[in-house]
Amino acid sequence: MKRLLAYLFLTLSALQMSYAQIDVHSHAITDGYMTVVKALGMEMDEGFPIPSWSIENHLAFMDEAGIQTSILTMPAPQPKGSDAPAACRAWNEECAKLKVKYPGRFLFCAALPLPDVDAAIIEAKYALEILGADGIKLASNAYGQYLGDEALEPLMSYLNERKAVIITHPHKPAAVNDKLIDAVPLASYEYLAETTRAILNMVAHDVLVHYPDLKVVVPHCGSFLPNALPRFIGLLPVMVQQKYMKQVDVNANISRLYFDLAGAATDDVISTLLTITTPDHILYGSDYPYVAPQALIGSKKSLESRLPSHGLTAEDILSNNAARLFGIDYQAH
Repeated sequence: MKRLLAYLFLTLSALQMSYAQIDVHSHAITDGYMTVVKALGMEMDEGFPIPSWSIENHLAFMDEAGIQTSILTMPAPQPKGSDAPAACRAWNEECAKLKVKYPGRFLFCAALPLPDVDAAIIEAKYALEILGADGIKLASNAYGQYLGDEALEPLMSYLNERKAVIITHPHKPAAVNDKLIDAVPLASYEYLAETTRAILNMVAHDVLVHYPDLKVVVPHCGSFLPNALPRFIGLLPVMVQQKYMKQVDVNANISRLYFDLAGAATDDVISTLLTITTPDHILYGSDYPYVAPQALIGSKKSLESRLPSHGLTAEDILSNNAARLFGIDYQAH
């Protein structure tokens, strides 16, 4: 009864505000996922413990934060080797059940068993065509296979045919100094650099020009991309002239990216992000459960109060942009 009353209150509040809030960056750390990760000894692969998670706690956070819908993705690390296909299938099926059990509260972007591209295409088809997945989650790199790798072309071609939404997320870099990350956590620097190198690799291969119907979400306020992009653009003519790179349409690639505000969305960060994108491509993300709920609620309230100073509205950033991207129609629920 308490959960029902909370849901009704949230729905009424959303109607009063005339929009329902959407969180595009959250993770489902299911029991099945943790069983596989522990069996493979991967609990600390990302340099920090994987937080506990339950559907009840996630709903409680959403209710208190005023979030109507959360987009679920598999966290890092992703199970590897021969265990990956079954682990991704189990996670995808569990999230599909949550989507049905809690209509309007959860959507999900399916996990794929990369770097095996053939297996990834099989899982993408099953997830999108059978399970009703709302998109695909792709790691910045799958054990050395970075976004933009030519090996991913068949997968990208299929996803382009499906006009898929792709949520990207950093994973541990393929090469990293373990002593360094013991002192400086991955999440504080390497994740931002990792996202940036993966997206720039996509740009360098003109991926989003070749596959114009893909819609790619970049996490953590664009990471270092707003700072790295001007340097990339400045170096490109020289690299092309020296035949180290091919000419690519940088602006066309970047124009097809979306950006979530998970992480430290300070005023300076938002202003910098707006130098490479437009207001309709900015989305709210929490990064639950990797940050304490009360901290997330406080930062969300702060964000809402500061958006107008950047010419942004809470209704667009927390609702309309994501609703358009994922095709969410709350009238259907």
